[in-house]
Amino acid sequence: MKQIENEKLGQEELGLEESLPVLNAKPLVDLRNYDQSDFDRGRPGWYVLLWWLVQAIAFPLTPHPLNSVRCGLLRLFGAQIGKGVLIRPTARFTYPWKVEIGDNSWIGDDVIFYSLEKIQIGEHCVISQKTYLCTGSHDIQDANFKLTTAGIAIGNGVWIATDCFIAPGVQVGSNAVVGARSSVLKSLPAQQVCWGTPCRPRYSREIRSADQ
Repeated sequence: MKQIENEKLGQEELGLEESLPVLNAKPLVDLRNYDQSDFDRGRPGWYVLLWWLVQAIAFPLTPHPLNSVRCGLLRLFGAQIGKGVLIRPTARFTYPWKVEIGDNSWIGDDVIFYSLEKIQIGEHCVISQKTYLCTGSHDIQDANFKLTTAGIAIGNGVWIATDCFIAPGVQVGSNAVVGARSSVLKSLPAQQVCWGTPCRPRYSREIRSADQ
């Protein structure tokens, strides 16, 4: 009850009335003028289409044990893939030539690398299923909805649990843990257990010794 009263008070402070939202106001943006001609995909259009075709056909048809085939295809199209990397068949890479994955890291099912800019994954990382690494957004104050991009860097030993969103420009420090379904909108420090929307550090990650 107190939470509802606080939310109501916040609306009053912002001058918001308790009424139905306006649906027919004039749009602030004009998508007819959208232009991303200055964006560099890193490869010509035919090469991008070829990769999307290969990924759409080859990745889903490779059984789980044929991990080396998937890694080989990514390397063939310019990705930097380390030794011992495991990638599930349903993982997706927009532009693999902008992706770097360190040794012995795991990429889960339905993970999306929306790699308009570079996405760097360190060694011994786990990127769990349905996580979305997003390097692209738009300028909401621009009438033409201008495309904005920024890379993502994940340090060594990081675990990003299931169904997380990693925003453009985010860096996650080495050995951090990101809890399930978190929205990581800002960079996170090393060796911290973090969760939430927005995601925040909660406590230090400690590893038990081998004899415990």
